[in-house]
Amino acid sequence: MLASATPGPAAASIVLRCPACSEPAGSLADLPPQGCGCAACGFRFEAADGIVRALAPDRSRLYARFLEEYGAIRSAEGRGSEDPEFYLALPYRDLTGRNAGQWAMRARSYRYFERRILPGVETGQPLDILDLGAGNGWMSYRLALHGHRPVAIDISADPRDGLGAARHYLERTPVRFARVLAELERLPFAGGQFDLAIFNSSFHYATSYHRTLRETRRCLKDSGRVVIMDTPIYRRFEHGERMREERHRDFEARYGFRSDSIPSIEFLHDAMLDELADYLFLSWRVYRPWYGLSWRLRPARARLFGRRPPSRFAILVGSFRGP
Repeated sequence: MLASATPGPAAASIVLRCPACSEPAGSLADLPPQGCGCAACGFRFEAADGIVRALAPDRSRLYARFLEEYGAIRSAEGRGSEDPEFYLALPYRDLTGRNAGQWAMRARSYRYFERRILPGVETGQPLDILDLGAGNGWMSYRLALHGHRPVAIDISADPRDGLGAARHYLERTPVRFARVLAELERLPFAGGQFDLAIFNSSFHYATSYHRTLRETRRCLKDSGRVVIMDTPIYRRFEHGERMREERHRDFEARYGFRSDSIPSIEFLHDAMLDELADYLFLSWRVYRPWYGLSWRLRPARARLFGRRPPSRFAILVGSFRGP
C-alpha cells in the first residue's frame, strides 16, 4: 500500500493501465512503495511521497516548460501557503487573502455542486470519482469527507500548488485519497471503473476536448457522468479567442513569456458544446449557480464600455449515451 495515499481497501478495485502500451498493470492499492514496471512494455510506475507517477519520460519533458512557466505565474499570484490551515479552509476561505475573489467563486460553485448535483448521483454507496486537474487536492478532500473514493489526477506534483500540497489533508485529517501524476488524455486506469469524473477549474487546460472527453468516457461506467466546473464559457468562439490573446499578452508583459508552450484551449463556447455532444453522444445538463449581482451585471458593463463580452460560468453535467 502507498503510505497516506490510497483510500483504504476499496482502492484494490481500481485497476491501473499502462499509459505507454495500454495493458493492465495491477491494482492501485497493491502498487509497492518502490513502484513497479509494466510486464508488457517495461514502463515504470514510480511511487514517491505518496504520489503515483504515471507520466512517461517523454511526456514529462513535453510538459517541463509549461510547468516551469505555470509555476512562476502561480507563485507570483500568491498561490499556496506554508500554513496547513490554508488548505483545510479551501474553498470557503483564502487565509492568505491573495486570491479571495477567485476562491469565493470556487466556493459558490462547490456549494451548488454539493447541494444540488452530488445528491442526484449518490447511490448510498461510496462513489469512485476521478478528480481531473486536481491541483492541491481540495476537491478530493471534500469528496472524501462525504465518504466517497476520489483519485486526484494532475500533471504537477508541486508541494504548494500541485499534488504535493495534498499531504496537508492526508497528514492532518483521517481522510484518504489516491494521488496520481498523469495526463488528462492518457489516464492510467482500465476502463469502466469510475462513477463520476470532475473537471474542477481544469477542463480548459486540455489541448483537445474531444480526446480528453473520449478518454474520460473510457474510464467511466456506463452510468457514469462527467462534471465541468469553473471553465469560462462564451457564446461565440471569437470572444474566447480575444480573451486568450489578451491573457497571453498580459503574461508576456508581466513575466516575459506568453505561457503558451502547451496549446491549451482555455475556454468553451456554445457551438463547441453542441459539437462535443454530437461527436461523443453526450447529453449536457446546464446548472447556473448565483455568483452575485456584480457578476450578473458584467455583460451590461462590457456593452457600456465597448469591451468584448465576458465569459459565463456554469456547471455542466454530461451523460453519455449510445456507442
